Amino acid sequence: MNISERIDIELDATGLHCPMPLLKLKQQLNKMTIGQVIKIKTTDGGSVKDFATFIDQVGHELLRQEERSGEFVFIIKK
Repeated sequence: MNISERIDIELDATGLHCPMPLLKLKQQLNKMTIGQVIKIKTTDGGSVKDFATFIDQVGHELLRQEERSGEFVFIIKK
């Protein structure tokens, strides 16, 4: 199955600085049901470490992480 077909929610956190992208992600995940997939975009380089730590702590699954021209894209399964 193509990951792009499985995305339930897209969140744009570009232009926001730490800790806002992580806060926005947490808020959205709280509204989601288990098994749903979120795609979040951010321009804050600190999000790479912040998101990885958070995902490990709470048990979500990072399906994909990419960086394109200063934009970071994360696909996370709750």
